[in-house]
Amino acid sequence: MKLSPQYLKRYKDLAYLAMKYREAGRTTRFAAEEPAESANGGNGKAADLPDDLERLGPTFVKLGQLLSSRVDLLPAEYLKPLARLQDRVQPFPYQEVERIVEAELGTKINKAFSLFEPEPMAAASLGQVHRAALHDGRPVAVKVQRPNIAKQIAEDFAALEELAGFLQRHTAMGKRYQLQRILAEFEHSIAQELDYRREAGNLVLVAQNLRAFERIRVPLPVQDYTRRRVLTMEYIEGTKITELSPLARLDFHGPDLAEELFKAYLQQVLVNGLFHADPHPGNIFLTPEYHVALLDLGMVGYTTPAMQEQLLKLLLAVSGGEGDDAANVAIRMSESRDDFNETDFHHRIAELVAEQRAATLTGMDIGRVILEVAHIAAETGLNVPTELSLLGKTLLQLDQVGRILAPDFDPNESIRRNASQILNQRLKGSLTEGHLFSSLLDVKEFVGALPARLNKILDTVGNAELKVTVRPSETEFLVESAQKVANRITSGLILAALIVGAALLTRVQTQFVLFGYPGLAMICFLAAAGGGFALLMNILWQDHKQRHKAR
Repeated sequence: MKLSPQYLKRYKDLAYLAMKYREAGRTTRFAAEEPAESANGGNGKAADLPDDLERLGPTFVKLGQLLSSRVDLLPAEYLKPLARLQDRVQPFPYQEVERIVEAELGTKINKAFSLFEPEPMAAASLGQVHRAALHDGRPVAVKVQRPNIAKQIAEDFAALEELAGFLQRHTAMGKRYQLQRILAEFEHSIAQELDYRREAGNLVLVAQNLRAFERIRVPLPVQDYTRRRVLTMEYIEGTKITELSPLARLDFHGPDLAEELFKAYLQQVLVNGLFHADPHPGNIFLTPEYHVALLDLGMVGYTTPAMQEQLLKLLLAVSGGEGDDAANVAIRMSESRDDFNETDFHHRIAELVAEQRAATLTGMDIGRVILEVAHIAAETGLNVPTELSLLGKTLLQLDQVGRILAPDFDPNESIRRNASQILNQRLKGSLTEGHLFSSLLDVKEFVGALPARLNKILDTVGNAELKVTVRPSETEFLVESAQKVANRITSGLILAALIVGAALLTRVQTQFVLFGYPGLAMICFLAAAGGGFALLMNILWQDHKQRHKAR
C-alpha cells in the first residue's frame, strides 16, 4: 500500500502523541476522589489531551469520547478533561448540509421539507442535527453526517492500526491491554455509528422494548427520509437535564423519574439485550410533560442471554457487598492471561466491594465500581469482555443523570429492588413457544435414547469391558518435548563416547597420523567437536524460536 503525504503526516502526528502521553498507559487506581485540577480544567499534561485530539480531527474527538469512560485504559486524571469533548464540537457549513441531504434523498431540500433551519441545534464529532418540518406539518430533527468523514476515519484507523501493532509488539503496556483488539472494538463501534440506517433500527427496537415505561420517550425515525448519511426522526421538545434550574426541579418528583430511568436501563441490559450505551447528560432531555427523552442511539451495546446472567450476578454481588462472589463471576466471564494473579485479583475486588459497602449513599456509584473491576482485571492479567466495560461506562453516566434528577438517588438500592422483577422477566422471556418446543424435542430425544444407552452401559460393566480413557490437555506438546530431551541426551552420550574412544585410540600407534597424532583418534576427536558444535547451535536456535514465539 502506497502511503499519501497526508497519511504519513498523520502517522507522524500519532507517533508524537503516543510519545507525549506514553505515561498514560501506566494506569493508577480509579478512585472516587478527583485529582487536583489545573487552571485549564485538568491535571498538568492531561488537560492538553482534548486539544491535541481536536487538532487531529473528528475521528480522534470520537475516540476521546469513547476513552473518557475507559478507566481500564487511562488513569483518572485523564478522564475528566476528555469528558468535555462530549459537547463542544464545531459545526460544518450549511452548504455542505444541503449538498449531503439532497444527494442522499435524491431531491431538493425544499421539496423534502417545508422548513429546514440552517443553524444546527447540536454538533457532534460525526454529524450535526437541524430542526425541520415535513410538508404534512410534523416537526422533525434531521441528523446529517459530516462530509467525507468515512474516508477520513478509514485513513486515521489505518495509521492507528500501524501504531497499535508496533506498541503491542514492543511495549509491555501494549501487550497487557491488547491494543489491537481494543482498537478493533473502537473501529467497529464508530463504523456502526456511520450508518444512520442502523441507528434508525436501534430507535425502533429500543422504543418497542421500553413501551411499558410511560415516562420514557424515544424518538421514532421517519423511514422515507432516512438514508445512510441522513437520519430524520421525531422532534421531541425538551431541555437538557444539565440545564435544569433548581426551581424547575420542584415541578416533578425526581426520585420516581430517576428510578424509572434506571429500571428501564436494567431491563435493556439484562432482559432485552440491546441498550443505549451513551446516556451522558447531553443525550438526556426532560420534556414539558416531565418525561425523559433518550437521544442519539448511534452507540448501543449488545448482551447475549449467557452474558446477561453473568452481569446480573455481578451487579447483585457488588450491590450486596459480596466481594468473593463478584470476583468469581468476573473470572468466569473473562479470559485469563498467562500472568493472571488470581489471589491478588480476589484480594483487590474484596477490598473494593468492602469500600463500596462502607460508603455513604451519596458516594455509591455502581458504574464506577464496575469500571474499577475492569481496571483491576487489566492490572492483574484478566481480559474482561467488552460488555463489562460498556456496562460500567453506561451505569457511570446513568449514575450522574440519576443524581441530577434526584441528588439522593441510590443505584444499589434500585438494583436490589428490581432484581426479582428482572429475574421474572428473564424467565418469562425464556418461556416462549420456540423455547418450549425446542426443550420438549430435546427431552423427547433424551427419553427415547435413554433405554438403549443404559443397556449398553450395563452390558459393558457386566462383561468387564469398561475402559476409562484420559486425554490430558497439550499431550502432543508434552510428548514432543520429551522426545526433544531424549534426542539431546542421546546425542550427548554419542559425542561423549566418541571423545572417550578417541582418547583411548591415541595410545594405539599407527602409520596413519594426523597433526602428529594417530589419525583414527583425531578423526574421532574432530567428529565429536563438530557434533558438539552442531548440538549447541541447535539448542540455541530452538531456544531463540521459543522466545520469539512467546512474544
